[in-house]
Amino acid sequence: MRAIVQDSYGPADVLQLRDIDRPAIGDEDVLVQVRAAGVDPGVWIFMTGRPYLARLASGLRRPRVPVRGRDLAGVVVAVGARVTRFRPGDEVYGTSPRGSYAEFASAPQRRLARKPANVSFAQAAAVPVSGMTALRAVRDSGEVRPGHRVLVIGASGGVGSLAVQIATAYGATVTAVCAPAKADFVRSLGAEDVLDYTSEEVDRDGPVYDVVIDTGGDRPLSLLRRALTPRGTLALVGGAYTRGPVLSGYDRQMFRAPLLSVFVGQRLRSVSAVERAEDLDELRNLIESGAVTPAVDRTYPLAEAADAIRHLRNGHPAGKLVLTI
Repeated sequence: MRAIVQDSYGPADVLQLRDIDRPAIGDEDVLVQVRAAGVDPGVWIFMTGRPYLARLASGLRRPRVPVRGRDLAGVVVAVGARVTRFRPGDEVYGTSPRGSYAEFASAPQRRLARKPANVSFAQAAAVPVSGMTALRAVRDSGEVRPGHRVLVIGASGGVGSLAVQIATAYGATVTAVCAPAKADFVRSLGAEDVLDYTSEEVDRDGPVYDVVIDTGGDRPLSLLRRALTPRGTLALVGGAYTRGPVLSGYDRQMFRAPLLSVFVGQRLRSVSAVERAEDLDELRNLIESGAVTPAVDRTYPLAEAADAIRHLRNGHPAGKLVLTI
């Protein structure tokens, strides 16, 4: 099968399209014929191996998993002996810890769910990692309820575009922070107000937000807190590119925020996706109800994965980029 692989860390040039063996599956695994695979900042982190702290998970000298990618949507072609939730022919979406930028990918059944019936494979592949992260930020960290005022920083990106929609579906009034060129886009997602970060800061209106979801990772905690009510919640999500060689800006904020929370009335929390079928099922329900529509900025063929990652890094897409296979 064809796959995008790398033998060493580095820029997008390290990625190669090669023929490799299909992945084997264990008793709890599912083999999926991949139709589409999402592109997210985590791919860039594991491709470059930066910040270096990330290599504790991915391999100190070279990637342990040579196939890139995590998000996927496709069709089940085989299942392990103890798989009970799927059978060949099912359309699924989710994540593969063994790489999804390939014609076939294997994944534990607990990381897959049935694909939303009302969207394409490309749209479904845009959801898993970003959607589960956005869901945790809104539902778990932010505990968003009807009537809350929510500020989403980086609202036009992969996580932000889904967080705007999920928070709106939960009954919140959302203000989106983005560049002026993306204002109409984020309003189409449900944002009632837009803050132009090129001319205004997030504390423009004072301490009025019950929840601030920060997907940018490049603002100090002191500034973010000035936008929160005295008992508000800050959910730190992003910052993949605001980095030093060892720790990213987000990593530094992540370590500091829980310590500061002990001494202030506001709740300061870091957010990461826990990849599980239950959250994918909830996201599917939101999508099939029409409350959430995955936004795909652009699709690329598998062979152009490097170009997709370069565009993600430098092009500020509206929503997600997706590889089609």
